[in-house]
Amino acid sequence: MRFHNFDLNLLVALDVLLKECSVTRAAEALSLSPSAISNSLSRLREYFDDDLLVQIGRKMELTPRAEGLREAVRDLLLRFDSTIAAPPAFEPHASDRVFRIFSSDYAQLVLGPALMTLAAQQKARVRFEFAQQVAQPHRDLERGEADLLIIPTGFMSPDHPREVLYKEDFVCMVWRDAELARGELTFERYVSAEHVVMQPNNGRVDAFEGWFLKRYGVTRRVEVLTYSFITLLALLVGTNRVATVHERVARRLVGVWPLEIRPTPIKIDAMEQAMQWHKFRTNDPGLSWLRSLVAEAASRIDEY
Repeated sequence: MRFHNFDLNLLVALDVLLKECSVTRAAEALSLSPSAISNSLSRLREYFDDDLLVQIGRKMELTPRAEGLREAVRDLLLRFDSTIAAPPAFEPHASDRVFRIFSSDYAQLVLGPALMTLAAQQKARVRFEFAQQVAQPHRDLERGEADLLIIPTGFMSPDHPREVLYKEDFVCMVWRDAELARGELTFERYVSAEHVVMQPNNGRVDAFEGWFLKRYGVTRRVEVLTYSFITLLALLVGTNRVATVHERVARRLVGVWPLEIRPTPIKIDAMEQAMQWHKFRTNDPGLSWLRSLVAEAASRIDEY
């Protein structure tokens, strides 16, 4: 099919080429031969009068024209997928659809048990794929690489719909035999102590540090960094360090290691955990089912 002399069958090939920046990987993703993808690339170059992909050293990189096309092509295909290609109804017990959810290990620990239980009760045959959070999660929504984000509202895009799921408070945790476990954990002891902190794997500094400095005029002594909210607690064992963590994580894992919970000696606003999806996919029946399931799971997280 052609539109303004453009073969619409080339759109999918173009989208994958712009994502993979490789003829070989694009061929694998589309289950086609490299020669077929090379032929598509030649036709695309002819139509746009641009190389699109150029060899630089051992890898191929996008030309400025290709960079300008990448988001537009992904957006066009996502619109098509969410309107014309979307099935009119969704039956979870008869579907083998894969739902890709971007969330932290914290969200999976707290929300996961209720979510999996509800899906099992509905005899859902769908599959869930959880992926790590990234620096700009809305980009994954817009590229169609994530069906749903489950993250704090502060990290969400204003361009897509959201729904707040629940609020989360914070507590401190220490090794039960540590000096910090004796007596009250005061502000002075908290500030002078060594801290174990979770830092996202994208290398971004924990936003809590900037907030803490701005409010109290001091910085914490961060001695240990980890990419996981769960292993954060294990790294306290045998030390005189403290960690500031989500209360539900602390309650669930306090008995796993010899740790104790202490109130935070500072005022920390509760975190709002929410889900966000692409605005073009609001009426996707499968995604509507998933959102309903997540919302119900959020209302029951304290049962597990």
